[in-house]
Amino acid sequence: MDKIKKRARDHGLTFGTLPTGKENTITDVPGVSVGQITLFEGEDIRTGVTAVLPHEGNLFREKVLAGTSVINGFGKTTGLVQIDELGLLESPIMLTNTFSVPAVTEGTLQYLLQENEEIGTTTGTVNVVVGECNDSSLNDIRGLHVRPDHANSSIKRASSHVGEGVVGAGTGMSCLGFKGGVGTSSRIVGDGTLGVLVVSNFGARNDVDLPTGSIMMIVATDYALNERQLQRVAKRTTFGLALTGSTAHHGSGDIAIAFSTAKKIDHEGDELERFKFLRDDHSVMNDIFNATASATEEAIWNSLFAAETTVGRDGNEERAITREEALEIRQSLVGMKD
Repeated sequence: MDKIKKRARDHGLTFGTLPTGKENTITDVPGVSVGQITLFEGEDIRTGVTAVLPHEGNLFREKVLAGTSVINGFGKTTGLVQIDELGLLESPIMLTNTFSVPAVTEGTLQYLLQENEEIGTTTGTVNVVVGECNDSSLNDIRGLHVRPDHANSSIKRASSHVGEGVVGAGTGMSCLGFKGGVGTSSRIVGDGTLGVLVVSNFGARNDVDLPTGSIMMIVATDYALNERQLQRVAKRTTFGLALTGSTAHHGSGDIAIAFSTAKKIDHEGDELERFKFLRDDHSVMNDIFNATASATEEAIWNSLFAAETTVGRDGNEERAITREEALEIRQSLVGMKD
C-alpha cells in the first residue's frame, strides 16, 4: 500500500455540503497569510514554527476582533487571557512545539517592537499569541532548537501559499498514530469565506476513541462577527475534531482561536467605536458554525494525507497513513462508504 501524497478530496472524501474556497486553505480569506520555518536537521531535530497573519498591515496598530475556546486546557499557550478579556488580536498567531513557546514569543515580540517603536514607551505593551503541541516523539524537544529568529523569519515569509504535513510547527507532530502536522481547509458561506488551519498531534493507532496529544485550530473569516460571536465560532471546532475520533483526552491541549478580518480596530481610535455585526439569529450564522466544523475535520485529514513518513529522535518513526487505512478509520468514525 502506497502512502498518501494528496489531499483528502483527491481520494474521494467529502466533508459537509458547503463549497470550498478557491485553494481550500485558510488564506482563501482575503488578507490572511501563513509563514512557516521548518527545522529538519540531523537525526533528532524535527520541529518548526508556523505564523498566521490576519492581514498584511501593522497588526499592532490595526487589531482584529477574536475569540478563543479551550476544549481541554493541557496546554502552554500565551496570550489567550487578554483575547478573552478584550476580544482583540494584535499579533500574528504563532504555532510551535511546547518548549519553544518562550523563544517564539521573544522572536514575535522582537518583530512587533521593530515595527512599532512606541510599544513600551509612549504606548502600552503588546499581547503576543503563541500556541503549541508536544513533538517530543520525533523531535529533541529538550534541545530548544527553535530560536527567536525562526519566529521572526516565519512572519516575514508569510504568503498566500500554505504548506501541509511535515512543515513548520507540524514537522514533528503525530495524529491518530500516524504522521500528522499542518493541515488547512476553507468554505464559502454565502457572501463570505471561512478558513481553518490546524496543527494535529492527537490520537493513537487502534485507539482512535481514546486519543492522547493535542491540537491547535485557527479559524479565520471575513464575516462581520463580534468577539462574543467569534468565541462561539471557536467552540464549533470541537465538532470537527470529534468527527475524527477525539474525545479531548485528559492530557491533550485542544485549543481554538477564531478571528474576523471584517473590521480593523485602530490602536488609537476614536473614543466611541461603531460596529455592525451579523445578528446571532441570522440563518447564515448556522452556516458559519457548519463551515467551521466541516473545515476543521477536513483540515485534520489534510494534515494526515499530506504528511510523509518521518524518522526522528532515537530512531522513532511515524509513518504516513495509507489510503486504505484512512478510509477504514473514517468509515469506522462516521459510517461512510467510500
